Amino acid sequence: MRLPPQHQGLEIKIPSYFRCPISLDVMRSPVSLCTGVTYDRASIQRWLDSGNTTCPATMLPLPSTDLVPNLTLRSLIARWADSADSTTSRRRSPASLVRMVASSSGEGNDLAPALRELAAYLDDDDVDDFEKNAILGAGRAAETVASVLRRKGEEDVAGVEGVEAAVRVLAWVVAADGVDDANKKRVAAGLAADAAASAQSLARVMRRGSSLEARVDAARLAELLLSAGDSAAAAETSQQLVAELVRLVGHADEKGALDSHAVDAGLSCLAAIAASPRRASARGELVRLGAVRAAARALNSTTSDSAACAKALPVLEAAAGCAEGRAALCAHAEEAVPAVIGRMMKAGRDGNEAAVAVLWAVCHRYRDRRACDAAAAAEGGLTRLLLLMQSGCSPAARQMTMDLLKIYKVNAKSCLKGYDTKTTHIMPF
Repeated sequence: MRLPPQHQGLEIKIPSYFRCPISLDVMRSPVSLCTGVTYDRASIQRWLDSGNTTCPATMLPLPSTDLVPNLTLRSLIARWADSADSTTSRRRSPASLVRMVASSSGEGNDLAPALRELAAYLDDDDVDDFEKNAILGAGRAAETVASVLRRKGEEDVAGVEGVEAAVRVLAWVVAADGVDDANKKRVAAGLAADAAASAQSLARVMRRGSSLEARVDAARLAELLLSAGDSAAAAETSQQLVAELVRLVGHADEKGALDSHAVDAGLSCLAAIAASPRRASARGELVRLGAVRAAARALNSTTSDSAACAKALPVLEAAAGCAEGRAALCAHAEEAVPAVIGRMMKAGRDGNEAAVAVLWAVCHRYRDRRACDAAAAAEGGLTRLLLLMQSGCSPAARQMTMDLLKIYKVNAKSCLKGYDTKTTHIMPF
């Protein structure tokens, strides 16, 4: 927002009625027309001198062009300016904040205030999106703030404080609708410039962040980092990152309920790791750090929606592809297998087929007794498998489903154990 000379340096929220409808600046000498609309004297005089005979705001004809000083409004503006100056509610310009971040070699208390001011500027609805995109792009704010995550930092609170503030800025850029795609790509490129260091910093925020919101923001940026091509390999090797993602998924409140935002952000990132080209080497690490138990718990949680479940099931599918993962699934079969069956037909086609793949791996291919017993005892399991066969699934999923139906026959006293007899319209074959 442009301010007149006497108000320069004040970058605070300006009451809308202090602005001239023509110039949008704070009015220096407010005057009213006969229509009742108030303008800054210089602006309305230029309008009238140009030969216009209507009110700029209402477009009504002006029977009189007399300008009446609005002394009340002028007094209010003067008080507002004095109050703002006396309380030193001043913001540095965004360009100066970016320069401060770029020139500082430190991390923590010296960077955090400037980064918080920059975040407040970007989050201000009164600032035009064009200006925000300009400072992010031409002003190189996106790359500069991303570089903070690549700096070496300490594990104390001060060391995390600056990184957390940088994460707040970058997460806002990535999530904001008004930010150009080019500026969002600048964030991704800045993180990918040193993926290992960025992953380590994001893990620090997830471990030592001051709020759950900061931890969720860090997970969102980690997912962006994993999608940045060649940077994925370096990021996936960060044990700290995977461990903190698992911990984030399991975050519970005082009543033991999982947070839906934390579950969604953590599972999104874990699913990206599980689906990466390096998934074979990542599987063991995911399992060792507790991803199987975390994903199973998320499936069982009443706060997890279908989108979160669709991300948890591919994590379990990836785990079932290695010996360690199958062992973990079977060790927690009483919890994991019913959770997978319970979410079948509720997680979209990909999620449903991932659920079948998990059950097929532990119950049919490797015939683990604990998993088979848990599947046979799960309520509605046979019904869901039959529904899946009729849902237009892929040929591979259909074949796996048929294999699982045979397991039900073997493990149940009758082929209808666990089958909802009220759904008589569904036939096995």
